[in-house]
Amino acid sequence: MAMAALSLPSWCRHANAMAVVALLLMATAAAPAAVQALLQDDVNFMWGQDHSFFHNDGNGVDMLALCLDKTHGSGFRSKAAYLYGRFDIDVKLVANNSAGTVTTVYLTTDDVRPGHHDEVDMEFLGNVTGEPYTLHTNIFVDSVGNREQQFRLWFDPTADFHTYSFEWTPKNIIFLIDGRPIRVHKNDGVAFPTQRRMRLDGSLWNADDWATQGGRVKTDWTQAPFYAYYRNFRVTPCAPPPSPAGAAVYCGDDEAPESAAALRRVRAEHLLYDYCEDQNRFKATGLPKECTTD
Repeated sequence: MAMAALSLPSWCRHANAMAVVALLLMATAAAPAAVQALLQDDVNFMWGQDHSFFHNDGNGVDMLALCLDKTHGSGFRSKAAYLYGRFDIDVKLVANNSAGTVTTVYLTTDDVRPGHHDEVDMEFLGNVTGEPYTLHTNIFVDSVGNREQQFRLWFDPTADFHTYSFEWTPKNIIFLIDGRPIRVHKNDGVAFPTQRRMRLDGSLWNADDWATQGGRVKTDWTQAPFYAYYRNFRVTPCAPPPSPAGAAVYCGDDEAPESAAALRRVRAEHLLYDYCEDQNRFKATGLPKECTTD
């Protein structure tokens, strides 16, 4: 496979350059043959640009590698913001001993003032070699979160790319993995993001104060640098009807029976924590309204 010239940033100089190239080749080996939009045309770096680089596999598919070492990690943000839509991106997570690291994909508003911030999170919590990854999800509306659900991934997310998606419509927020729904938050008289456009962000950073076994397992910096890979970012915008002529309309349909059954299976087999089932946490106030709505 032809490989574009690769200029290694300064933070990689201490690493074996050939090892980095080998990682890139393995990460792109399973890339689809179809031509995709270039990721570098669709995103900007938020921070840690010196710990990030793009690679093109020669077939029109490019990949963004984020790096984390003891100094810092890195993150990116989509150039465009949307009010509703389907957001998909392929990610390959940090391999081997990833304890303490967090790889993220999330929707977020630009306005971070208290009371004005919405966010929909997928955070992949690293673990020691051989242990499965934990997916931590949360939803913030008007800067208030506390809607955590966690899942134990049923596959090795470091062996290949998998597609992680948000379907955000006026009706629902649906979290999906490889097209399989894992969580639904309904707009049914509860806190729901409806007013502010959001962008898709991704990042790789150190959170060993809480990420792995509640912070008991720390990042092993002898294993650094750590790498996470992103590719094939795509958005299907949604314009609630009536839509302007020619606008892309993706507002979602009512939940199909097969999707509901898939959701129940994932939650029955892989759900680790659901705030709606934490009676002790809400002993004084009672469960949030969305937890008791049918």
